[in-house]
Amino acid sequence: TFLKRTLYEIASKYGFTIAHMEIGKDDHIHLLVSAPLELSGTNIMRWLKGISAWQLFRKCPELQTSHRKKQDRHLWSPSYYVESIGTVNEQAVAKYIDDQRRKEVNLE
Repeated sequence: TFLKRTLYEIASKYGFTIAHMEIGKDDHIHLLVSAPLELSGTNIMRWLKGISAWQLFRKCPELQTSHRKKQDRHLWSPSYYVESIGTVNEQAVAKYIDDQRRKEVNLE
């Protein structure tokens, strides 16, 4: 809940919207983002990952360490996938993200 709220707040602050979001139990997040052309996918990902990691580490300091690494743990992988889509494909991407939620529920 905290992560979702944080991501929505970041989007609002930087002038883009998150139309669909699914946080998977297997360590990844799917987002459908709508942004003006002047915002690059690289900057959007930098804001989402950087600010959310900083806020999560402040709220949950135990995330900064793991059993394998005792300090300076990174929360997010440096990689990500971004694709630009038109309005025609928006419904297909939204359905894919929603289907991920159903897959996660079925894993339980």
